[in-house]
Amino acid sequence: MTPSPSRTRSAALLAALAVLASTACSSATHSSAMHQSTPSPSAMDQGEAAAMARARTDSIRHPYTQADIDFMSHMIGHHAQAIVMSKWAPTHGASAQVQTLAARIINAQQDEIRTMQTWLRDRGQPVPPASPKGMVMMGGMEHTMLMPGMLTDEQMKELDAAHGVDFDRLFLTFMIQHHRGAISMVKELFGSYGAGQDELVFKLASDINVDQTTEVTRMQKMLASLLVENAPETPPAGGRS
Repeated sequence: MTPSPSRTRSAALLAALAVLASTACSSATHSSAMHQSTPSPSAMDQGEAAAMARARTDSIRHPYTQADIDFMSHMIGHHAQAIVMSKWAPTHGASAQVQTLAARIINAQQDEIRTMQTWLRDRGQPVPPASPKGMVMMGGMEHTMLMPGMLTDEQMKELDAAHGVDFDRLFLTFMIQHHRGAISMVKELFGSYGAGQDELVFKLASDINVDQTTEVTRMQKMLASLLVENAPETPPAGGRS
């Protein structure tokens, strides 16, 4: 039996509508997938904030003690004084060897100061300024406390007044004293119960210990050579035969 034209048109119309519906559904699904795969700016901001929060939580998860806080706080001023001493080398007629040593001290200790200040700030601790005069103490009245090995005002003035060979001799003598003080601070840290467990504190303190122990040995050799080279000549002993 041959279908009527009206029934044929109805079937064709239904088929067309089915195709359109399928296409629309596919487009909607694709649009939804695209929308889901491309996060909004606000979602991206929230993700970055969450990542930063997780990073901070991870950084403070390691145990740290008051001894760690004291070490990081006190070493900032200690380093600051070494940097001031080292910056005098080019302006006070220091030898090339001493200037090279001084430049190395400046580069290393400036970076370490920034590391220590960031560590304290991330843990909500007071961040002392990089003062070459030592740690500012508050106890009824404000005063500064020198850390082990730090130079007194008189020693700093003596170094500042020296030039040439005299500056080299005093710089090496005082910096050996200064470095030994820093090494003793590291030993005190590691000798404190529970201290030095934080990964960054341990690495920084260990680096300071190794670097400054090595530099003390180098400076002792430099100082010995300097003293020999500039020793006053001893007149030959003798007399008339």
